[in-house]
Formats: sequence, structure tokens, C-alpha cells
Amino acid sequence: MQMIKSLGVTALSLFASTTAFKAKADEIKLAVQSELAWQTTGEGVAFAPLKGNRFEESYMAMVRLPAGLVSPVHVKSAGMYGLVIAGEMVHMTDDQIGAAEDVLKSGDYYEIPAGLPHLSKCVSQIDCVTFLYQDGPFDFQPVGEGRK
Repeated sequence: MQMIKSLGVTALSLFASTTAFKAKADEIKLAVQSELAWQTTGEGVAFAPLKGNRFEESYMAMVRLPAGLVSPVHVKSAGMYGLVIAGEMVHMTDDQIGAAEDVLKSGDYYEIPAGLPHLSKCVSQIDCVTFLYQDGPFDFQPVGEGRK
């Protein structure tokens, strides 16, 4: 009798979790800008998570860089795919430092392959905000001021 009761509870739990999942799949998730949960790093870069835990898996987030911020040359072990929302940004490989800069503005897209040494900077007078998808966990590995 205890085995049947246990199986019944398990079946009910599975049904409830399946039903909850189904209900969630039918919902629209909204991320209202004024309600984003920004988390600021020591360098002043802020992340507002949208989906996934950036330290454990691929994720989507809004990212805000302070006006004038220039990152050190660094690599990431996952690919980055971004869309500029506000401000003006520059992303360049370490061998492009000192060359003409392609400035990305609101609505512009960028893609940075995993393992590519690069720097990023916010060149506008206002903070830069991007929508970012990274196809693996977040990491930031400085490689110095260029490797020419």
C-alpha cells in the first residue's frame, strides 16, 4: 500500500510539474527597464540578467558600460553576440589597436568569437547599454595591453 501511495504522489508531482511547465510556456515574459536587477562589477560594468546564470551557463543580459570606459585587452572562453541599445561602442582585436575605429551606435550588432583577444570601450558621453547573449559561462581573462 505504501508503494502505491508513493507512486501516486510521484505521478501527481510529475503531472503538477508538467502542467506548471506548460503554463509557463504559454506566458509572455516581460523585462521592464525600470525593474531590471543591475549588478555592478568593481570596474563599473553592470549586468542585468534576463535568462540564465552568467557564471554557470550561456546567458542573456543587458550590459551597461560607463561612458569613457576602456577595457583591457582580454579573451572570453565563450562567443559573444550583442546589440547596442544606447551609447556608442568600439570593439577591436588587439592587433587593431591604434587603427581607425568602427563606432557602433544604437541598433548596431556585434559578434566576438570565443578566444579572440579584444578590447571594448564606450566612446559616447552617455553610458553604453547592450543586449548580450554569451554562448557559455562568463569569464574575463586579461592578456595585457596588446600583444603586437
